[in-house]
Formats: sequence, structure tokens, C-alpha cells
Amino acid sequence: MPNVAPSDQPALGADVVELTRWLCSVPSPIGDEARLCDDVLARSRAWPLAAEPFRVLNSISVPLSRGTGGPHIVLAGHLDTVRTQHDGPTRIEGDRLYGAGAADMKSGLSLMIAAAEDRTLSPKADLTLVFYSREEGPFAENELGPLLEQQPALARADLAICLEPSYSKLQLGCVGSIHAKVTRRGRTAHSARPWEGDNAIQQAWPMLRDLAERQPIEVTLDGMRYRSVMSATLAHGGRGRNVIPDAFELNVNYRFLPGTSLDQAEAELRAFFGDRADVELVDRSPSAPPHRSHPLVEKLVGAGVKGVEPKQAWTDVARFAQLGVAAVNWGPGDQGEAHQRNESTSVEGLREGWKILRAFLGALV
Repeated sequence: MPNVAPSDQPALGADVVELTRWLCSVPSPIGDEARLCDDVLARSRAWPLAAEPFRVLNSISVPLSRGTGGPHIVLAGHLDTVRTQHDGPTRIEGDRLYGAGAADMKSGLSLMIAAAEDRTLSPKADLTLVFYSREEGPFAENELGPLLEQQPALARADLAICLEPSYSKLQLGCVGSIHAKVTRRGRTAHSARPWEGDNAIQQAWPMLRDLAERQPIEVTLDGMRYRSVMSATLAHGGRGRNVIPDAFELNVNYRFLPGTSLDQAEAELRAFFGDRADVELVDRSPSAPPHRSHPLVEKLVGAGVKGVEPKQAWTDVARFAQLGVAAVNWGPGDQGEAHQRNESTSVEGLREGWKILRAFLGALV
């Protein structure tokens, strides 16, 4: 097995800042992750591995260690980025590292690679790295799903850490998410004689009013407070400026509480609209519990995370939760920079994140 990385990559054991800069320099917008997957897979050939990496499409599972007698820890991160605009190449200016995915989440990927290449780190843990694609798109197209299906050993992990940007705060659980196309039907007519039709836009106002007046529903689990919210995020209607519209479509996003199943959430959404509109589900993503009292989560807290809070959003911790695996969100990236033009992350934050992850893995002895 070769002991050096390809020449266009940083040397093995490079600082997490250099690793992040390299990762950002390899474009991987959602749907175009193949090159970065190839590069990471090639680099992994230089790591001490317990078995061959396993690839599904443009996603890989890399078993670093087995038979240690310790817990099975999965570090998971997505290769893809959103398609945003960047003024200039990947670069470092002061404390900021600029590049596509710098925060979300190539900063997290760099820590995963650093964990594989630090020869002084020998945690008593069976460690697996999971690099996957298409996280930024619909739930059904996310490649973590088929990877977990074809690697059943991952379902027996004791803890999965999704290295989403969180300023190195530990973010527990996640709310579920349903996107639905909600359509109010009407009947066309000439706008000079509106009484001959049924204006779908104007007749939708009670639904919009109820959405605007719906208050968040809160629940506290393991000391974490989550909020259920329902919002109209897109609207479309009308055939012409002198035509009474016969349909008005909304995209409604329902973020539902941990402990609520997908079927329950769907029933709640349909009950909200009742017979006022047709409801067609577009995307469904489950919720996940916080696991605050899990002993490995306690160890991660003790490693120096910058805080503990609920995840009021959806992440792939939910996929692990569906398999019965405790999973948490934690990563060094600047959360507020995710999906932004000229995305960046803190250089010092990267190094701080690596110290925390290294301390956690080092405590598994």
C-alpha cells in the first residue's frame, strides 16, 4: 500500500486547515461529487485500514479499525455542496478560509481525514469514516440511504457523529421535515365577470391566515427544546392577468417534533388543511431524538464542545436514528456561513474543532 498521497493533495498528516483548503479546491456541487469521491478514496489507500473501503455510487465507507474491544464510532460527512457563487479561488485571508463548502461541510471532512492520518492517535474504538453524496437534495436521493442499506455493520454502531457545521457546539437530535404541494382548486372565468368563476387565490386566504396564526408547538426532551412549525415557502397561481385563477399552489414545509413518526406528521398536516385543498407529499424526512444522556455523548461533552443545544433543523442523524443508532450533530464549521455566497469558515475554529475531536477519540482508551 502506498505511503504517500497523490501529488496534488496535501501530504499525509497535513494540518486540518490545509486539508480543508484542498477539499474546497475540488468542486463538488450536488450531483457532481465523483471527482472528490475518487480523490478521497485514493487518499484512503494510504491509511492503515481494517478492510477495503466500500463504495456505493459516489459515497464510501472506510473502516479504519476493528477488534479494539471499544465502541464502534462512525464519523459521517457529506461530500456535496450547494451551488453558490464565489468571488475568487479558495484562499485564506486572516482567520477566514474562503471556498465552496468551507463551512458546510468540508471543514468537517477535514477532521475525519485528520483522524485517519494522525499516527499518534490510537483510540480504543472501532472507527469508521463515511463520506457520502447528495445530502443537499431530496431525502430519497441522498446516498447515505443506500450506503447504510448495503453496510449493515453501520447499523450496529454505538455512536454516529455527523460533522455538520455547528461552531463546535453539540447539536442534539433534529426535527423532521415534510414538504407538501398544497393546491386550492377553483374555476376560470374572465376577470371582468369574476362571479362566473371561483378565484382559487382569493379563496385560499383562510388557509394562509391559519398558517400565519399557527403558533409553534414546543416540547422539551432530555433538556432540549424543539419547536414544531409549519410555513408556506413557495406560491404559484394564475393563468393570465385577465383570467380568474382555477388553481393556487403552495409549498408547505412542516417541521415536526422528535418523537413524531412520519405517518403521524403526515396525518397532522392533512388534518390542518382538511378538505380546503389537495395535499401531495413531495419530500419526507424523519425526526431524531437527542440522546443527551448517552455515555458516549457525555464523553463528547467532556472533550470540550462549545455548548449543547437542540438541532432545530433536519440532518442525517435521523437516518441513523431509524436504525437504532445514537447520533449527534457536531462540527467545526461556521453554521451561519452555510449556503452563503463567498462561504467561509474560521481557521482558528478548524484547529479548535480538531482539538476537541482528538480529545474525544483520545478518551476512548
